[in-house]
Amino acid sequence: MGNKSEQEELLLNHSKNSRKGGLITMPFIIVNESCEKLASYGLLPNMIIYITTFYHMEAASASVLLALWTALSNGLGLFGAFLSDSYLGRFRAVAIGTISSLIGMCILWLTTIIPQLRPLPCGQYQHGCNGTTAAQLAILLCSFGLIAIGTGFNRPCSIAFGADQLENKENPDNERLIDSYFNWYYASVGVSLVLAVTVIVYIQDHFGWQIGFAVPALLMIISVSIFLIGSPLYIKAKARGSLFTGLFQVAVAAFRKRHINVQLNNNDDCYYREPESNLLEPSADFRCLNRACIIEDPHVELKPDGKVSNPWNLCSVEQVELLKCFLRVLPMWSTCLILLVAIGQTFSIFQMMTMDRHVFSLFEIPAGSFGIITLIAWTIWVALYDRILVPLLSRYTGHPTGLSPVSRMGISLILGCMATALQAITETIRRNKAIEAGFEDDPNAVLNMSWMWLVPQFALYGVAEAFNVVGQIEFIYSLFPKSMSSFASAMYTFGLAIASLISSFLVSMVDNVTSAGGNTSWLASNINRGHLDYFYWLLTVLSFINLLYFMVVYRFTEHHHDGRNSLYHEAEE
Repeated sequence: MGNKSEQEELLLNHSKNSRKGGLITMPFIIVNESCEKLASYGLLPNMIIYITTFYHMEAASASVLLALWTALSNGLGLFGAFLSDSYLGRFRAVAIGTISSLIGMCILWLTTIIPQLRPLPCGQYQHGCNGTTAAQLAILLCSFGLIAIGTGFNRPCSIAFGADQLENKENPDNERLIDSYFNWYYASVGVSLVLAVTVIVYIQDHFGWQIGFAVPALLMIISVSIFLIGSPLYIKAKARGSLFTGLFQVAVAAFRKRHINVQLNNNDDCYYREPESNLLEPSADFRCLNRACIIEDPHVELKPDGKVSNPWNLCSVEQVELLKCFLRVLPMWSTCLILLVAIGQTFSIFQMMTMDRHVFSLFEIPAGSFGIITLIAWTIWVALYDRILVPLLSRYTGHPTGLSPVSRMGISLILGCMATALQAITETIRRNKAIEAGFEDDPNAVLNMSWMWLVPQFALYGVAEAFNVVGQIEFIYSLFPKSMSSFASAMYTFGLAIASLISSFLVSMVDNVTSAGGNTSWLASNINRGHLDYFYWLLTVLSFINLLYFMVVYRFTEHHHDGRNSLYHEAEE
């Protein structure tokens, strides 16, 4: 009777949803995400200039604040995905996230038009500037927090919500349709990023902060309106539980059964397996976790229908193996953090502001738009690698993608070392030119030094990031079952959050240590007096140490580099 009622419920839900979803919903979802990306990424490039100028923060303090904001935004992505899967559902998560971002950007815009919301400007004859009050700082942090919440709820759920609208197993072209949706989705994201670092930044530079922050707020109004207008057309799948909950359940169950001697449990019948699972027993590594799927008392731990009574006391073999996959990935995943720290530094905008940024006599590139070089290098390299190098390399390596994912990750770290070293050399040359020209006390003076000096380092970072992101996601994907393919992108997002935390700690430590005893900090707002070049050399040393760490990790985890985990490979075959 139970199975019959479940089938009737599924048929009823299918008949309701058959009139909803489909391609008609795509414009609403893609426009919502594109506007959100355009607005949020448009704020980032120049934000350190806004904070240091209007809130009188030192460059190091502003960099730490922005790094923590980025960490919060990316970290909340995992939390938003958890709430969406477990309680809210994807529609509510996207709606809450979009509205939260809108409120945050409106508050940020208000700080530009209401003088009381920010400190008084520095007077021409003042020796010191007025400090930021606790209330003014609280309002700024409130806007950052709301935008971070919006980012955390919207981004991990938006793409999956779009896929929900196209999910139809009865359609033979469903897989091709979803694949086409992903292509258009990422294409729209790419266009949004390019427009964010060019058009939005240009508006902020040439029309002021009031209009420059009003445009992202207006984009979010459009985003919210378009998304909610399409609400009657959406398929709104209910929350069914989160994958992350299952990972925590394994850890808790293994701890509760820590008294069990794993060595004595070698019988396949003592392990709990899902009815449709082909995994007979857990793997030998991380053996302490195997306790979570050992059945001690079937009368207590299992229901009459064979299901688990308490998932926090007994887990399936598949759940245990999922947690083990996560633990196997961690060492190699951690090798990419320093590269992300180097790429995420915001001090380069101060260098750009002191250089000649004219392309033609009448057009000057905004300092915050130089990130476009990284995006262009990324795009060109991915296309070049996929269309030209992969066919050539695959003949020699025997690998269908030309180079293995781990090899690409290693190359990205080498390129990262080269980029940071080049960054240090360029800053040394720039600083010496500034001092020779008598601009030691004038950080706003423009040198007779072309912006082209910065192109190689940005291009190297773009190629390094392209190698790293694709290689890392493919590596993680190869070790997890297909049902957890989205976990690879979640791990990358989590890496961005951790890298931002590391960056904030590193910048704060360097600033405190180098400014001790009344000395000028390496990261002083006046970069002509500071030593930004020393900071970049420090990043180069850390990048080289990280490259050695990568080699050690590769040596000790070499048996995991050849493809999908053997247990899952056999099960899915």
